[in-house]
Amino acid sequence: MTQLSIIFLGTGGSWPTVKRNVSSVALKRAGEIILFDCGEGTQRQFQKSSLSYMQISKIFITHFHGDHFLGLPGLIQTMQLNDRDVPLHIYGPKGMNYLLEQILSLGYFKPNYPIVSHVVDEGDILDFEGYKINVLNVKHGIPALAYSLVENIRPGKFDKPKALSIGIPEGPLFSKLQKGETITLKNGKKITSKMILGPSRKGRKIVFSGDTKPIKEMVDFAKDADILIHEATFESELKDIAGEYGHTTAYQAAEIAKKANVEKLFLLHISPRYMDHKLIEEDARKIFKNSFVPKDFEEVEIKLKK
Repeated sequence: MTQLSIIFLGTGGSWPTVKRNVSSVALKRAGEIILFDCGEGTQRQFQKSSLSYMQISKIFITHFHGDHFLGLPGLIQTMQLNDRDVPLHIYGPKGMNYLLEQILSLGYFKPNYPIVSHVVDEGDILDFEGYKINVLNVKHGIPALAYSLVENIRPGKFDKPKALSIGIPEGPLFSKLQKGETITLKNGKKITSKMILGPSRKGRKIVFSGDTKPIKEMVDFAKDADILIHEATFESELKDIAGEYGHTTAYQAAEIAKKANVEKLFLLHISPRYMDHKLIEEDARKIFKNSFVPKDFEEVEIKLKK
């Protein structure tokens, strides 16, 4: 079973406060860390967490407001000071290539490890080992993206009693069938995995919105997700201000979560005006009970469904 955890490194918006750093969420899957946004101070958040920034394989930037990307220069240079020698891939909207050029020209820094930028856009599907990253354009007044990580379809459950009943001995042949292979018994009979395995099962799905006004496209994008991580800069009383600045209220995020039939909603990019997150959480729970405002460094494990 591949472990998958979310670690909320920065849950605030606009600028850091004593309680919350700015946007950054890490997904730890097996031996790699996938980072979504990298606001200023993200490398220090890593140092205060249980994670190692040296395990970051990919960084996905939603847009180029400072609280979402200004942690990149320090993080990139710190990786070099710790002798990183494996490639780092950074994905983002239009302008990503130029931004990386600017970052790598700061001061006298020259990277000794490969750093590769990728411009992505709505409809792109990035295929990696064991999962895909899907891309959606959102509405924030500048080029801005949402991302979803969707694991590959898993084989169905292995029916051990059935396997034994048709003469398959325990051991290596069990493993081959579980991997989807066809085996041949000593009597020459061929056994396909479909004969032993149950129906295929979906992998886990996690959606990260970035900053955006509420958009109906997010409902389909987040459909049936295990986790929706959506910005909720303000509560409902500031709905007009939220709309003016291209943001979503907690209640509006909860409406999306409910329509999309997600299991849990985590609300991020909390405005510095809120020293108590309960206003945001309660606003969302009026319509979607499984709404939560995580604290910095909170960790959530996403278990596979049986």
